[in-house]
This record gives sequence, C-alpha cells and structure tokens, in this order.
Amino acid sequence: MAGVDLTLPAGRVTALMGRNGAGKSSLLWALQGAGTRSGGQVALADGTDPATLKPAQRRSRVGLVPQSATDLLYLDSVAAECHQADLESNRPAGSGAALLARLAPGIPGDRHPRDLSEGQKLALVLAVQLSAQPEVALLDEPTRGLDYPAKERLAQLLRGLADDGHTVVVSTHDVEFVAESADEVVVMADGDIVAQGLCAEVIAASPAFAPQVAKILAPVPLLTLTQVRAAFAELQV
Repeated sequence: MAGVDLTLPAGRVTALMGRNGAGKSSLLWALQGAGTRSGGQVALADGTDPATLKPAQRRSRVGLVPQSATDLLYLDSVAAECHQADLESNRPAGSGAALLARLAPGIPGDRHPRDLSEGQKLALVLAVQLSAQPEVALLDEPTRGLDYPAKERLAQLLRGLADDGHTVVVSTHDVEFVAESADEVVVMADGDIVAQGLCAEVIAASPAFAPQVAKILAPVPLLTLTQVRAAFAELQV
C-alpha cells in the first residue's frame, strides 16, 4: 500500500472494494494492528495505535474476521467456541450463542465446528469475533458461503453495530450486499484509494461495482429491490 489516507467514522458501515490484489486485506490487517507496516500511522478515536496493544486488548477494541475465518475455530464444539468467546470478551454467558442464533439459527451446540457447512462455520466465527462488540469491526469477505437469509441477518447485525456507535469496515466483492448494507464505499487499486464516497454515488457510477438493479434502471438512482419497492409504494399513495 502507498499513500492511503483514510478516516473511518463511527456509526457507519464502510465497504472496501477492489479487484483481487488491490490491497484490501493488507489494509485491514494494518488497521487491526497485527499486519506489517513499512510506515504511516493508525489511530483509534482516543489516539491509540492498535499495534501497541496486547492481543487480548486489541481484540476487544478492533475485531477482525479474516478470509481464512475457520482457522480461528479450535475447540471441539460450537457451544465451547461461544463460551470461550464470552470469557475472553468478558461478556455475559450466552452472548456468543445468542449472536450465533441471530446469524444462523438452529445450529446444535454439541456439533463439532468441522462438521458445519462453510456458511455455518463463517457464522460461528462472526459470532465469536463480534461478541466482544469491538469499537472497530473489520470483516474480510464475510458473505462468502452465506445464503441470502444469512446475508440479510448479517447486514442487520452490522447496521446494529453501526447504529450503536461502532465503526464497521467490510471488504467484499459482493456488490449486492454492499448496496443493501453500506453507507460509504472505498475503492482500492494497486494499494491506493481511487474512489471514496457515499454508497449510492460510488457504486452506481462504476460499471464494475454497480448492483444489478442499478444496471437495469440507470440512470434512475436506485440500488436495491427494497428501494424499488419503496419507490413503487410512494407512487401508489
């Protein structure tokens, strides 16, 4: 990465987009504090650099769900993973399990994580990492393997975090998810930021990142089916 100057406000969901190799994952790890940096600075709201924090402190403040999310699962049951997350995050017992139930209802607590589907594994990792309610939540390709209902539940969860004052950053190629869930979009190429702005402005103007609704209805400024339904409802009033 070179020349990245970025402010990520609390209370918003920011989508990080770009082709493979653009530098999105490297940027997330640099923000989280564990990634290698050749220069520059990262600061939380109080000025703390996450790289100066111990792992447990860092996890409570900057949570990262990596692309290889299932590497974070190491216990022998879903319930054990959720319980350990509660202990490490100093959260009330059952917090992780409740979050998992919101993302992927019906997963038995005694099921071994290796026996879950890819989408269920990802949901479990999301529950484990986000149960700490970190002030900054970083997610790398979090919709991979999720079906549409699970994506909708994830979007609602991220919106809830943002509405509660957390900073949420989602690196993804899923333009439909971005259209449904993001407030702002940052587009990267070759380690640089090439576009940044409100979701409706950035992705609607990009042939590569525009959702299907925008491509069909252009130049009408609608991105999602939800917005289309709302527009028709207004016309019928």
